[in-house]
Amino acid sequence: WSLLEAMSVGCSIVASDTQPLHEAIKHNDTGLLVDFFDHDALAESVTRLLDEEDTHVRLGEAARAFAIENYNLKSVCLPQQLQWVEAQ
Repeated sequence: WSLLEAMSVGCSIVASDTQPLHEAIKHNDTGLLVDFFDHDALAESVTRLLDEEDTHVRLGEAARAFAIENYNLKSVCLPQQLQWVEAQ
C-alpha cells in the first residue's frame, strides 16, 4: 500500500521523520514520526499504537480525514487537474 492509501482507510501510521513525509504526516497528529536510523524508537512507536487503542484510533481517524481533505479524487485532484488543463 502507498502511504495515502493506508491513510485513506484510517490506518495509523509510523513513518520515518524524513522531509518527503512531512507533507502528510504531522507527528502525533496524523501519525508518528521516528528518526530514520532509530530502530528502538520505531519499535516503541509501533508498540505504543498496539498498547494505546485510543491513540491508534485517533491517529487513524486524523490520517483518514487528512487524506480525504487533501487528496480526494473527485473534490481535490480532478478539479486541480482540470484547472491545469484549462490554463494551458
